[in-house]
Amino acid sequence: PKITYPAPDSTASTSWLVANQLADSELASGRWRGLPQATVLRFEAADSMDLFHPMEEIASPEDVARLRSQAGRAPFLVFPEDRLHAIRMRHQLPQRWANTSPDRAVVAAADRGEFLSFQLGVWALDTLDSVSVTFSGLTGPAGSRISEAQFSSFDTRGVNWQGKAFDRRVTVAAGDVQPLWCGVLVPDAAAPGDYHGSVTVSAAGHRITLPIRLTVMPHLIADHGDDDPWRLSRLRWLDSRLALDSGLVKPFTPVAVRGMTLDVLGRRVTLTPSGLPAQIESFFTSAMTGIGTKGRSILAGPIALTVTGTDSAPLTWNSTDFRMLRELPGAAVWQATSQSGDLAMHLRAELDFDGAIEYQIGLVSTQDLAAADVALDIPLRSDVARYLMGMNEKGGRAPDSYDWQWNVKRNQDAAWVGDVNAGLQFTLKDNHYIRPLNTNFYQLRPLVMPESWDNGGKGRCHFARQRDQYRIRCTSGPRTFSAGDTVRFDLRLLITPFHPINPAAHFSTRYFHAYEPIDTVKAAGANVINVHHATDINPFINYPFLRPGAMKAYVDSAHAAGMRVKIYYTVRELTNRAPELWALRSLGTDVLAGGPGGGHSWLQEHVVENYIPGWVVPERRDVALVTSGISRWHNHYIEGLDWLARHVGIDGLYLDDVAFDRITMQRIRRVLERSRPAPLIDLHSANQYNPNDGFASSANLYLEHFPYIDRLWFGEYFDYNSPPDYWLVEMSGIPFGLMGEMLQDGGNPWRGMLFGMTARLPWAGDPRPLWKEWDAFGIADSQMYGWWMENPPVSTGRDDVLATAYVKDGKALIALASWAKDTAQVHLTFDWKRLGVKPDGATLTATGIEKFQAAATFRPGQAVPVAPGKGWLLALQSKAAESR
Repeated sequence: PKITYPAPDSTASTSWLVANQLADSELASGRWRGLPQATVLRFEAADSMDLFHPMEEIASPEDVARLRSQAGRAPFLVFPEDRLHAIRMRHQLPQRWANTSPDRAVVAAADRGEFLSFQLGVWALDTLDSVSVTFSGLTGPAGSRISEAQFSSFDTRGVNWQGKAFDRRVTVAAGDVQPLWCGVLVPDAAAPGDYHGSVTVSAAGHRITLPIRLTVMPHLIADHGDDDPWRLSRLRWLDSRLALDSGLVKPFTPVAVRGMTLDVLGRRVTLTPSGLPAQIESFFTSAMTGIGTKGRSILAGPIALTVTGTDSAPLTWNSTDFRMLRELPGAAVWQATSQSGDLAMHLRAELDFDGAIEYQIGLVSTQDLAAADVALDIPLRSDVARYLMGMNEKGGRAPDSYDWQWNVKRNQDAAWVGDVNAGLQFTLKDNHYIRPLNTNFYQLRPLVMPESWDNGGKGRCHFARQRDQYRIRCTSGPRTFSAGDTVRFDLRLLITPFHPINPAAHFSTRYFHAYEPIDTVKAAGANVINVHHATDINPFINYPFLRPGAMKAYVDSAHAAGMRVKIYYTVRELTNRAPELWALRSLGTDVLAGGPGGGHSWLQEHVVENYIPGWVVPERRDVALVTSGISRWHNHYIEGLDWLARHVGIDGLYLDDVAFDRITMQRIRRVLERSRPAPLIDLHSANQYNPNDGFASSANLYLEHFPYIDRLWFGEYFDYNSPPDYWLVEMSGIPFGLMGEMLQDGGNPWRGMLFGMTARLPWAGDPRPLWKEWDAFGIADSQMYGWWMENPPVSTGRDDVLATAYVKDGKALIALASWAKDTAQVHLTFDWKRLGVKPDGATLTATGIEKFQAAATFRPGQAVPVAPGKGWLLALQSKAAESR
């Protein structure tokens, strides 16, 4: 819209000059004063999104003064407003209120079953603290009633993402406007007619009560009005507890508790009397395709929290009161108390079915107590601690000795150490933990340093290999416990792998990452479509509700063709097209992250201040704001996902980095599995090991989500010239029960085949020639034996050229890939019995594959030349099998 200026000589407050042509310099010079009395003819905007009328037209000083005089000595006034006129300005009154009376009735109409949203605009004449809202309930025809329990006041109270109710403190600076978004759920059985009640706004010892007059219409609306975004009925989703339960998801099994031993899928935890693990075992096979019967011990000794006195002697804990508090299929909860003189350790822990243990550990002293150190000791078996990722170490071989220190500029509070089929991630937190922003936004809201572990910069972690153990010791350094104060040394453990890999599903599920006609996708050989945002059926980032009819038609067509459709939908950013935007803005920085502002002109003109600009798609005029790392918006997101699964039929999600926590990811999986027959989730991330992202390893950062996703796509800026151990730990997903795909420059197809990875069609590279070879061999029905196994059935005898075998029906498809600097002459060694191939007359045949390899034939025992950075896909079979 054009800039508007009040006409200074006007006696009518509604007269304005619309400066269509005048430059600021002309206005400043006063040349416009010679114009006739200005009257507004119209307001012009590029489209409805740019329109300032009516809620961003500023009331004149005269109107503001008049309203202020009407208030008398009242510290605030309340202006009711309907849902269609969202209050946007925080520091000015809208002209729409200038000719209305404040403190008037809330008047509205709603269908039966509808959730009706409305606003109360509080104008603070004095500074207000702790604004509250209460409702009386409504009385209607023949004594029918709508209870006050059906009302919501989103700005003053709510339910957090973990299902906990809370009261929200609302403060308003003098002169500012605070929108209070409210709503009422009209019961389905409400009698049509007029209902009467009241709402009271209280602050600064003053109360204003407004009448409510609600007309309930005879029509019964579906889904409380959620099918129409303009109704803003979905605001009630902010307080949803959907899927906040302990229900299992595939392929996990119930938590089994036997005394102090707890089993989850493929893993076992044995506890000490203190409640910390005495031993952790993994039963996953080294191939990672199944679960065996023999456990592999992860720990070389119990995990312990040790307090050292000023005399340098560790305190001895007397552990008592170990109790199992809850045993459910999805979780087990226990607590324990340990005492050492005046110091007590109170521990509460929960093991979920995915293998995550969340520890809340509080140290409290009855007297002031000085300690030389508080340390967490994690002794791992040396044979298990082959790889390390996190705490400023890229994924790869675990160093024999390494030191790490807290640094707020680095998004690092966790590390994973382990082998392919047995490992452990530990995360150090306290009760002040707030999930930081990720990707390029990290430095705008970094880690809140845990007061206990960081301890003013004294905290650090030391990793050291000592004979048969790999010891991790995280120390806080000297500190003092004040009498009666509790200091929280919280800890999360993730026991890996989470589940076996599923090569059969992986090789038969073929992605097409683009919105194209169904026939085009099917002709390419794909069977799962990822629909990104900025497409016709999903036009705006992270708000896929505005064209559900078109999206459903596309999904239905895909289903008819035997294909599945997933959509781009997450919470990291939110489009300015979301109808709920201004309601979320009223919540301060609870949902929309606060920040320096700037960015796209729309944000600067309308949102103005205290925001972080996000993704922009200019051709669709889609302008996003960055959301807070974790908030009630996750509840809305879960409900939205459920709505999409039920109404549109989407088959899953494409997640582009993740801003939510493990509990939210659990809820996502539950919702999808309860609504769709075979849902899929894939996770994409660019390499975040850089200053803007806080030098975070993507796999380590998102490890808590891995139990609930089906595929990785890592991603931009990943270096496919990195060593094979980096591929294994950082990109493949295999040590955690996942498989993945490549992106940057199409990846390296030869090295990718060692891990079952290809590029993703049609985004980067073309995997179709490899798909053709897979199908000719029948790779989806084969057994995968990776190079990482202790005794693989095919080996090269080299560390710089590796082999993975896919074995099926007396034949094998062998992937070779090189990291050698020069062409390597490789002699393969075969375990003929495990391969099921007869050595006499066996051949190694390379089928010609476009842009991958030329046709060739080798004899077992013959040197196979492998060019640098390349490899082969060789079919091994006996002569008899070949003739068949």
